[in-house]
Amino acid sequence: MRNWVVSHQDWLKARIELLAAEKEFTHQRDALTRRRMAMPWERVEKPYRFDGPNGALSLVELFDGRSQLIVYHFMFGPDWSAPCKSCSFWADNFNGIVIHLNHRDVTFTAVSRAPLAKIDAYKKRMGWSFPWVSSQASDFNFDYQASFTPQQIADGKAYYNYKVQTKSISDEVGISVFCRNEAGEVFHTYSCYSRGVDMLNGAYHYLDLVPKGRDEDGFDFPMAWVRRHDQYGSPS
Repeated sequence: MRNWVVSHQDWLKARIELLAAEKEFTHQRDALTRRRMAMPWERVEKPYRFDGPNGALSLVELFDGRSQLIVYHFMFGPDWSAPCKSCSFWADNFNGIVIHLNHRDVTFTAVSRAPLAKIDAYKKRMGWSFPWVSSQASDFNFDYQASFTPQQIADGKAYYNYKVQTKSISDEVGISVFCRNEAGEVFHTYSCYSRGVDMLNGAYHYLDLVPKGRDEDGFDFPMAWVRRHDQYGSPS
């Protein structure tokens, strides 16, 4: 970590120079957001079914009366004993946002292939209240590139993040966005994966402000330090 000390005037000069770059990045991000908003839509034809707290739900019903739906593909396979630690790190950012999204005509839900009983038990353990449903009985996660068949894994031909690649696990992280019109037709408008989900992690954005940053260079992989929030101080 660099930690040289300068006068206030030199510090202010460096800060103003950085501010110009930050403003340029903000403008670039705004332009990228406009491009994302202008993406074409594709019609969702398949009748997906989900298992929620009050029974079976269609994709239309996941909207809960709103016109826009954000789905977080939470890594939790049907045979896993617990979901992904990194997804759990992301999910700690979800609880308080739902009501704000609802007031902008947006519904948020997490979706996993794990059975609902496992999802509900883990939600209770973590103290989370955001919506989270099971897609175990449908192809939803497979169709939106967040899950892979045993054959795809064996052949090294999993399609993830818009390319065919080798995967050693059955479920990956992603975000998918849908829109519903007044006739009840549903359209897929956007999906992102891998580093594309960084935008949903407020803790990482805070870490990006401090001198050490994310401080992950010495690990075998970037999030090796992450634990579920009730496991810090334990080996896993």
